[in-house]
Amino acid sequence: MKKAILAKKIGMTQIFDEVGALIPVTVLEAGPCVVTQIKTIENDGYSAVQVGFIEKKERIINRDKSGRKEVVHRHGVTKALAGHFKKAGTTGKRYVREFLFENAGEYTLGSEIKADIFAVGDKVDTQAVSKGKGFQGAIKRHNFHRGPMTHGSKFHRHQGSSGPAASPSRVFKGKKMPGQMGNKKVTVQNLEIVRVDAEKNLILIKGAVPGPRKALVTIKETVKVSK
Repeated sequence: MKKAILAKKIGMTQIFDEVGALIPVTVLEAGPCVVTQIKTIENDGYSAVQVGFIEKKERIINRDKSGRKEVVHRHGVTKALAGHFKKAGTTGKRYVREFLFENAGEYTLGSEIKADIFAVGDKVDTQAVSKGKGFQGAIKRHNFHRGPMTHGSKFHRHQGSSGPAASPSRVFKGKKMPGQMGNKKVTVQNLEIVRVDAEKNLILIKGAVPGPRKALVTIKETVKVSK
């Protein structure tokens, strides 16, 4: 059965293995995720499992004596989504994601996916939105070298030449320049799980995982197994 789970990034720390070797790890709060919908080829045209993660309050609308609406939980779950979650027998969820599984029929609507779906030694791919760093120069964004800082130099942290002159008289697409840095979907493949705590819903992955603290991280079994 193919495996995947949603998690929240807690941060990085280090542990020691049986022989005393230090291992840098990323701590993730994985699940519990609830199966909110099972999509099949007959009904939806493809096979997938939809899961929800982290509780979210429902949107409550009250009316005063004059009939005006007052929204208590403005950013809560809408009535339509509340009905969708009710079919699965669960409460509203903050995050809803789909996993394209050929074996979606092996999952049960309303069942929970917990951290123990993975085991120590499993190889996984992690995906998250990287930390946004705003508009940055070419030195920080692309690791360019700086120019001379003394002797009358007026070239310090500029990117340098942008391209040819008379021919072809334009800057090629993809040229490394200053611009928005970070805040992009990043996937790191073939990471190893070194510890699983099913009681606390924690998964410890060797190495770094993209995203800032509290970021939503998708953990899937790897598609590329290194030899």
